[in-house]
Amino acid sequence: MAREFDRETERMATVVKLADIPKNHREELIREYRERSEAAFAPTTLRNFRQITHNFQVWCREHGFDPHPPIDPRAVAEYVDSLGGKVRCTTIETRLWAISEMHRAAFQPTPCRHRLVELALKGVKRKYGAWVRQAPPLCKAEVYKAIDKLGSSRLETRDKAVLWIATDSWCRASEIIALRVRDLMRQDDGSSLLFIARSKTDQFGHGAYAYLSEAGTQAVLEWIEMAKLKNDDPLVTKHQANAQVGPMDAATISRIIKRCTGRTDVSAHSMRVGGVHDAFRIGCDLSSIMVAGRWSSPEMPARYGRRILASNSAAARVSQVLGAKRQPKA
Repeated sequence: MAREFDRETERMATVVKLADIPKNHREELIREYRERSEAAFAPTTLRNFRQITHNFQVWCREHGFDPHPPIDPRAVAEYVDSLGGKVRCTTIETRLWAISEMHRAAFQPTPCRHRLVELALKGVKRKYGAWVRQAPPLCKAEVYKAIDKLGSSRLETRDKAVLWIATDSWCRASEIIALRVRDLMRQDDGSSLLFIARSKTDQFGHGAYAYLSEAGTQAVLEWIEMAKLKNDDPLVTKHQANAQVGPMDAATISRIIKRCTGRTDVSAHSMRVGGVHDAFRIGCDLSSIMVAGRWSSPEMPARYGRRILASNSAAARVSQVLGAKRQPKA
């Protein structure tokens, strides 16, 4: 009878085999793993990993635990307890991923799968809640008002292009700053497509397309002409005439949006949330919203649209229809 494959059993068997190999061979494997990780993970991921593991090891030393793999599951569980109420549960899960990766890099079993750690995380979620803070929505009506207030100076022309790209394409800030002039693909109706070469959900560069309206296309073309941008230049750059042409920092996109709208609570991500709100309001289905925002699962757009979905729910419709028929008391 064929034995059923069990991933955790196979992983532990591999760890046991590696534990018995000579020390010099093990060190070679660890070095190779480190080199391959440099090529496999995005620079931001590697930077976050190093920061998280450094802070965790400092915490271990301060609390009397050995900071080197394999780390006692009780230490990780206590670490999770210490984070409860201080950071979001999604942040704790990210830190557990880094601790697991630290053990994988050392070819040691991860303590994060231990039941003590799982219970610690469940306890934190139960006590403090697992709610994820959502960026406030910035819908098209408000963006249009901000665009209409802008003039024709070099700064305002650039800002118009940024606002149009963000509100039409639902691009993340990291995607906007990565766009090149060549990524603007004109269509017969006056609109355009933006080629997204790589994104948060497309680390291997399969590529995707985002929509840019006719008005948005015109605004972007005006900026390209004014800035005299070449085909390989970034689509959005610094506005100064004598500035070196180069991609902007992602945080600059949010600063432009704050300045143009006069709101300090919004960011580039607010455009994505606002786009989802607008889409649900006019009756778009979840699958088309996923395509527009290039989401690989319905979880995030559904979360963004919770307030709109509640307002359009069966309970809301029943109240509206039957409430209108209700005869007020004399």
